[in-house]
Amino acid sequence: MPQEHTPVADGSDAEVMASIDGASGSPSYIIADISRDDAWVSVRQSDAPVLAEWC
Repeated sequence: MPQEHTPVADGSDAEVMASIDGASGSPSYIIADISRDDAWVSVRQSDAPVLAEWC
């Protein structure tokens, strides 16, 4: 699968958020920069990494 990305300059006013979306019946973990259009990534919740320091 091709991956496209657009670098963001340091000092940007990015607003990044994460969420679990369970609406589709198959929960997904989503990370999005809400200050830009089409700046997001998702993975099935069962495949998302667990950050031990936050548990």
